[in-house]
Amino acid sequence: MATLREPIKIFIVQSLACMYTPQQVADAVKQEYGIEIDRRQCAAYDPTKPAGKNLSKKLADLFHKTRQEFRENIIDIPLANKAYRLRELQDMYDSAGKNKVVRQSLIKQAFQETDGRVTRQEITGAGGGPIQQEAAKPQYTPEELANLSTDELSRLCLDGKI
Repeated sequence: MATLREPIKIFIVQSLACMYTPQQVADAVKQEYGIEIDRRQCAAYDPTKPAGKNLSKKLADLFHKTRQEFRENIIDIPLANKAYRLRELQDMYDSAGKNKVVRQSLIKQAFQETDGRVTRQEITGAGGGPIQQEAAKPQYTPEELANLSTDELSRLCLDGKI
């Protein structure tokens, strides 16, 4: 396990507070500082996880402060902005060329982004319960069936009435 300097620790704590995974943070540390660390070492800087239970008070406070600011300031995240999402969808639509399947899915997604929710209508019976279906079969007594001709009996059987 590499010993980390203070700026790297702060970077890790703030990244984890901004909901990055330990693996994403480890990759970012390698790219930013040229130091290869394990994701388990990164997880030790998250005071909300068992691995981070021994984190210093200073870094734990920084984590919680950063997490609170992150949750309150979603304006800094472009995808949280509807106009940005629609512009991105438009760019994707423009670059989709003649691919009608992709274009159609992008149109649907843009429609949903503008609060044009696709709704489903459900038909129910009385009180919201299931619809009661009544048997349409007429009830024949044995005497009535005995008086019917063979053609009439055949017709009733084919129609599903008996």
